Amino acid sequence: MTAVRTCHTADLDARTLKAARALLDDVFDGDLSDHDWDHSLGGIHALAWDGAELIGHGSVVQRSLLHGGRALRAGYVEGVGVRADRQGEGHGATIMTALERVIRAAYDLGALSSSEEALTFYATRGWQRWQGASSAFTPAGIVRTEEEDDAIFVLPVTTPLDLTGTLVCDWREGDVW
Repeated sequence: MTAVRTCHTADLDARTLKAARALLDDVFDGDLSDHDWDHSLGGIHALAWDGAELIGHGSVVQRSLLHGGRALRAGYVEGVGVRADRQGEGHGATIMTALERVIRAAYDLGALSSSEEALTFYATRGWQRWQGASSAFTPAGIVRTEEEDDAIFVLPVTTPLDLTGTLVCDWREGDVW
């Protein structure tokens, strides 16, 4: 029987955090940097368990996005992955349903940067692909992030969005989106 548990990073023990990191390392074929993992922490995690085995993970963390002259409180989705032998069974959708519930209850919008493989997955869930320019507010000022333009998705919640406008994310080490 598979169950999804949601909880804050502060409520996860070291063993569970280690298992989640190992799971994502496997899912992303070793292409999960320490920064990527760090970006997944400090928010709400959705953990898919099959008995005592962790088979899926995703998290939503708070970020500030600028759009239309406003700073918006965004629930930013990070570290979504399902163990390879359990993909295609609906666990990713179950994890996203839990994260979307958090986003809809606590944020102005949801946002994420998708891998090429997951573009259709997010689009079929109602996430909208950002069509405008993306940038990051860096220590050097606002810098265009055109390499991210085709991978950003948003989930409008409380604020109308102009999907063809400019979206600026707050600064962080590693991948800014």
